[in-house]
Amino acid sequence: MSGYVYVTSACCNCHRVFSYNPVHVPSIRIKGVREPVCSHCIAKANVVRIKNGLEPLATHPQAYEPIPEEELPW
Repeated sequence: MSGYVYVTSACCNCHRVFSYNPVHVPSIRIKGVREPVCSHCIAKANVVRIKNGLEPLATHPQAYEPIPEEELPW
């Protein structure tokens, strides 16, 4: 029997707890460690990026969805 996996932790920017797909969630490196970024912070960043003439950050369609456990890389 297989199941689905969510990872739950705090956003590295706003510290809001959220659930995400550990393979596809957007992240930034802090002291060499990938730290997850919530969809709210990505949306806020995109407003600023567009205002400054930059391309918005793209997120994977499954970034905040569960992942089938057999697709986990570990």
